[in-house]
Amino acid sequence: MTQSLIWSPISGGITAPIGFQAAGLSAGLKPSGKPDLSLLLAPDDAVCAGTFTTSVVRAACVDLCADRLQVTSGRVRAVVTNSGQANACTGDRGLADSLLITEAVADRLGCSQDEVLICSTGVIGVPIVIDPLLAAVDPLVSALDPDGGAAAAKAILTTDLVEKQIALEAVLAGRRVRIGGMAKGSGMIHPNMATMLGYLSCDVAVACDLWQDMVCRAVNRSFNAITVDGDTSTNDTFLAFAAGDVLPEDQLEALEEGLTLVAQHLARSIARDGEGATCLMEVQVEGTDLETEARQIARTICGSSLVKTAVHGRDPNWGRIVAAAGRAGVEFSAEAVALWIGPHQLMSDGQPLPFDRAAASAYLSERACGGYLVDDTVQIRLSLGDGAGQAIAWGCDLSDQYVRINADYTT
Repeated sequence: MTQSLIWSPISGGITAPIGFQAAGLSAGLKPSGKPDLSLLLAPDDAVCAGTFTTSVVRAACVDLCADRLQVTSGRVRAVVTNSGQANACTGDRGLADSLLITEAVADRLGCSQDEVLICSTGVIGVPIVIDPLLAAVDPLVSALDPDGGAAAAKAILTTDLVEKQIALEAVLAGRRVRIGGMAKGSGMIHPNMATMLGYLSCDVAVACDLWQDMVCRAVNRSFNAITVDGDTSTNDTFLAFAAGDVLPEDQLEALEEGLTLVAQHLARSIARDGEGATCLMEVQVEGTDLETEARQIARTICGSSLVKTAVHGRDPNWGRIVAAAGRAGVEFSAEAVALWIGPHQLMSDGQPLPFDRAAASAYLSERACGGYLVDDTVQIRLSLGDGAGQAIAWGCDLSDQYVRINADYTT
């Protein structure tokens, strides 16, 4: 996680902020019997902001969430998540099942159906196993707990190898403020204005429109800056809840810093947990005119199959990096390019430099070792001029295991 002088890590995940509760359990939606149903409950004064997949092929739950945020002006209390079935491309049944589930949860919580959102994840084209899920609503609500963040984080996973959660705390205007988050994602990762499934909680009150703007900026600098395989999901959803006392306006910049740090930690965790990955790739681009241009180039490099396979093969084949930058759709002078892989500079002023190829390969090998190390991040830095634009994107290497995982995903 990026270091901050203000925000410090704490335990508790999504339920670390005051007033939030969560639960996770196995409802029998997965043949494995693993946890597959979660619920997050916010205080009754909460507002919620969201970003969603831009795919025209999307699950009914995505449209339902977006519609309810619009109808309620963000006044939403809860989100239920089922894992195992994406409930996308399932015809009229997709919406009907989503409505049945949110109605059942709302009745049990004693709130309006419009105050309950639903997210689904799993195999596309497969409807929710509805009867076991509905039977699990009562025990799910009964299991809600201020310490339920870990259980909820586990219940939203699919092919993930690790749970993804974080909580940060800071003292703003003399009071403790907490932000928590959880996410899932490992494959089909290339979000546009959203992430796979991600949730954030915060125990301060923020006006809905302002909160939505803050969330969108944080998403652009985190989830929209990662890629695993170039495939945007049908179900991508990020929901952020805020509830509590109002902060002074001069503290909102610090609050947004915490929001962005939580989102970036979760995004990095998703990229690191890419299917078959052995390391995290972090690409820093600087010197463009605009931040958006730098991010576009960085994400193009992260998404290049040739770059990803070179990193996996411990091959410092830097030509693939600059080639990917050149096709990103951003104008820059090739004569201004400077490039580093870790501590090794490979180009300056558009010209190749002599470098120790064996040492550069060793740098890659030290990080792409197949395990979760303290530092398993391959850092690539590209300077393209003297513009103020700079951004970071994250990805992972591409191994034969990715093909194995996805070749027989449903068989």
